[in-house]
Amino acid sequence: MLPVALAAPLREALLAADFTYDAVSELLGPEAHQALSRNETTPGVRRTTDGSPLATLARLFLLQTAVPAAEAERALPGLVDRLVNAGALVQSIGEVAARLDVRPYATEDGDLWVVSDLTPGLNGLPTSVTGDYVLGISPASSSLAQLTLRHDVGTALDLGTGCGVQALHLATHSDRVVATDVNQRALALARFNAALNDVGGLVDVRDGSFFAPVAGERFDLIATNPPFVISPATGERLVYRDSGLPGDQVVEHIVRTAPDHLNDGGWCQVLANWVIDRDQPWDERLAGWLPDDCDALVVQREVLDPASYVELWLKDAGHHPSTGGDPAGYAHRYDTWLSWLEEQRIGGIGFGWINLRRRADATPGGLARDLLEWPYDVEQPIAPAIAAWAEAGEAARTVGPDSHLVLREDVLQETTGPVGAEDPSTIVIRQQRGFRRARQVDTVTAAVVGASDGDLPLGPLVDAVGQLLERDPASLREVYLPELAELVAEGFLTVAPTAD
Repeated sequence: MLPVALAAPLREALLAADFTYDAVSELLGPEAHQALSRNETTPGVRRTTDGSPLATLARLFLLQTAVPAAEAERALPGLVDRLVNAGALVQSIGEVAARLDVRPYATEDGDLWVVSDLTPGLNGLPTSVTGDYVLGISPASSSLAQLTLRHDVGTALDLGTGCGVQALHLATHSDRVVATDVNQRALALARFNAALNDVGGLVDVRDGSFFAPVAGERFDLIATNPPFVISPATGERLVYRDSGLPGDQVVEHIVRTAPDHLNDGGWCQVLANWVIDRDQPWDERLAGWLPDDCDALVVQREVLDPASYVELWLKDAGHHPSTGGDPAGYAHRYDTWLSWLEEQRIGGIGFGWINLRRRADATPGGLARDLLEWPYDVEQPIAPAIAAWAEAGEAARTVGPDSHLVLREDVLQETTGPVGAEDPSTIVIRQQRGFRRARQVDTVTAAVVGASDGDLPLGPLVDAVGQLLERDPASLREVYLPELAELVAEGFLTVAPTAD
């Protein structure tokens, strides 16, 4: 694998060529860039013919196209032979081709580069993926990066680091990062990527399964995209996606164990799959996993039926006949996997986010618990909304008749009903930012929410609405104060700070 000593000279060459996400996007143009996202390289090859170092690196690493040796030498001065010896490149007569992917990656904190195994299946060509394959930047890694809180922390843990994408993000706002994995090739690439991005001194890469490498240690933030694929134990295993544990036990283990490795107030954020049992609601089942000392926000973003799930991951592993897989072998694997899911009485597989915040002094009744099915569009990155959820939960517990509430600026009201009717038949309040939650409310709640500008205390405000609607104020307080506290918890209303 790549020796860390090559990281600094490679970084210099990438910088000299302006091999950044923005520069590559401009070089390729929208059409070729979109085609590459679909694993098609022909439009990109047509856009990268000028022989410049930027075009050469794009052809070599992103389009996986062999380039003339002289052009490779100009783009990577003094490095071609060293990269060949390290296994990152292969050289034939007059040409050089890539054996590893080097990909520019844009973040809010600047440009990064991520080295991983080559993208399989470009241009529909059959590709076999080995068990120790190291995945690069993926939709899953991007989703976790958008989910992860970005406040400054002392210590952070990237559990199951792979090539180290999350560790690179964590290094921008942590004093120290520990990154763990069991895949030796992944560990080597994670170390190289840390050095390539000049954060090698911050990232401690360790070999070991789950929390074993950090026994006795606690962190302020844990981010993990574990190998969560729910599959039968057939002996075939891709380390980056298959844990070796049955069902969703890997995710349950992380959820139950994480608090032992969190400082008070620390967060664990998990991108995961979970079983949806035919005989039990998904939220009821996952609620049984949640630790007694943690706030928890669990969001189910997507549900796949068993057949769709099996097809997704068989194609991911390159077993589908359209990508070179053996038709008989594909049918056998499909049948075996689907039969196993049926035997386990699995009605579907959920995909989403599990967010835990440790609160050592909280009583079970004082914890914030929200298990939400929300397949709708959300604002990205979603991390600020996760932090706001925690703050809103704390604020909601203080809501009472003396509270001063303020309507969040992005909340709009939608009404429907017959034309000319005095009152709408349906009133919905909808957030435009964050989770973009929507909630149907009645006339009283809508009136109180609309008048919540922080001037009047909540109790007198409800009383005033009651008088306008000729309703009993005392009974309105009993009914609506709890609902208004829920609207604070869900982020529609905020609690105005009290004057000193």
